[in-house]
Amino acid sequence: MTNFQRNGAVSNAHVGKEFEKTARSFFEKQNINLDFNHKIKIGINAKNKDHSFDLGSESPKIIVECKSHKWTTGNNVPSAKLTVWNEAMYYFLASPDEYRKIFFVLKDKRRSNNETLAQYYIRTHNHLIPNNVEIWEYDDVEHNAKCIFKNIES
Repeated sequence: MTNFQRNGAVSNAHVGKEFEKTARSFFEKQNINLDFNHKIKIGINAKNKDHSFDLGSESPKIIVECKSHKWTTGNNVPSAKLTVWNEAMYYFLASPDEYRKIFFVLKDKRRSNNETLAQYYIRTHNHLIPNNVEIWEYDDVEHNAKCIFKNIES
């Protein structure tokens, strides 16, 4: 049986929650206070339902999805995890336009070419990234993040 558990982690859920705390702390240092499990109404064609984003605020209106995924140990694309990224993009698409939409991901470089997982996603899945979504990479060595992509409405 293959174990997809992150090496050294209590659980993958624990890794995700810790990364959400890291993201929240990063934004607090930017004077942006975010709540965990921020619930808003999302939907397509005026059919709306509550959805909880990892982080968010009503003042200012911001929603954040956090992913701390990495390349596989074999240096391959974590395709199942990128499906989750696609799902996050759909939630951003279905969310109200007045929200700032941030996809906050762990910076993880591929050993073979130094391309980060976020750079790979942008290169190969750009057509699925909705307008006005910002992709931020968090460098866990430098303890800093920066916006590496913003799909501007044309």
